[in-house]
Amino acid sequence: MRITRRHFALGAAALGGAATLPFGSGRAFAADPLKIGFVYVGPVSDHGYTYQHDVGRKAVEAKYGDRVSTTFVENVPEGPDCERVVQQLAQAGHGLIYTTSFGFMNPTIKVAQRFPNVKFEHATGYKRADNVATYSGRFYEGRTVAGTLAGKMTKSNIIGYIGSFPIPEVVNGINAFTLAMREVNPQAQVRVIWVNSWYDPGKEADAAKALIDQGADVITQHTDSPAPIQVAQERGVWAIGQSSDMTRFGPKSHMTAVVEVWDGYYVDRVQQVFDGTWKPTDTWGGLASGMVEMAPFNPALPEDVRALGQQAIDDIKSGKRHPFAGPFKNQDGETVVPAGEAAADEAILSMNYYVEGVQGSLPK
Repeated sequence: MRITRRHFALGAAALGGAATLPFGSGRAFAADPLKIGFVYVGPVSDHGYTYQHDVGRKAVEAKYGDRVSTTFVENVPEGPDCERVVQQLAQAGHGLIYTTSFGFMNPTIKVAQRFPNVKFEHATGYKRADNVATYSGRFYEGRTVAGTLAGKMTKSNIIGYIGSFPIPEVVNGINAFTLAMREVNPQAQVRVIWVNSWYDPGKEADAAKALIDQGADVITQHTDSPAPIQVAQERGVWAIGQSSDMTRFGPKSHMTAVVEVWDGYYVDRVQQVFDGTWKPTDTWGGLASGMVEMAPFNPALPEDVRALGQQAIDDIKSGKRHPFAGPFKNQDGETVVPAGEAAADEAILSMNYYVEGVQGSLPK
């Protein structure tokens, strides 16, 4: 029997009276399967970031069948609720637990200290331990491709960018996008609206409308719902999707999307658990490794623009192009990376400034 939704609770003695939480579940239990838990910040129906992680979970089920039993918890807030959920999974016998949002980092580390025999993996964070690995995608590489297309297609020279939270992962994406955009169109500017949420279709739609009202004729996002794509379609402007191919939500407006691909990573890491070779590694894959892909370019884009976008993909994959190759400056006109150099990974992972071409101030 296959269960698609269930309620999962641990006894009061184990949890100290914690409330029952809603879980989604994978296939029926086989004899001694490896129990794998996934903790999601949004709903699996977001058609973006969480949706793509759940595609990876399903790939694990498809690959290993009754050797695994997967459980997911969706809509988990970043903070104490996350710690409680992760602890429940560990207490319930999950031997491998994936926590998939930046704000889950400290709760994951705390629970991992209490369960040294459980393997944990945290997405987009940087804290590791003997039983905690980290993994993420070089999403900024996809932003470089998107910025190239946007710079060529804008007529107003105003690009609207919907940001979730001003953390380095989001900031370096804005900067990579802007640098690539300005390389092909030095007059173009980026305007950012922060919605302080990973997934809030209402806020995302309102931000898209506000940016279009300010003159933006291309909308891009680092949020998870397709609402900005739908608004762009309604308003007749271009848009760039996030995490998954969002073409179906705005076939006329959707230029491309930065697609996150977790399938191969999850399948490989589960195999390492079975083989006894799992280690607390740090994985940061991009276009070359296949952890980041670009959705098909809209055929309505001019052929030369599509060719330029493909060239950006090819050059990043081959190492010919680095998204943060110098020279470039910050908003204050100070050279951040000089000519002949490129920003190191450490600098990319700690970006706390806007580059030239981004309007407004970065929230602190």
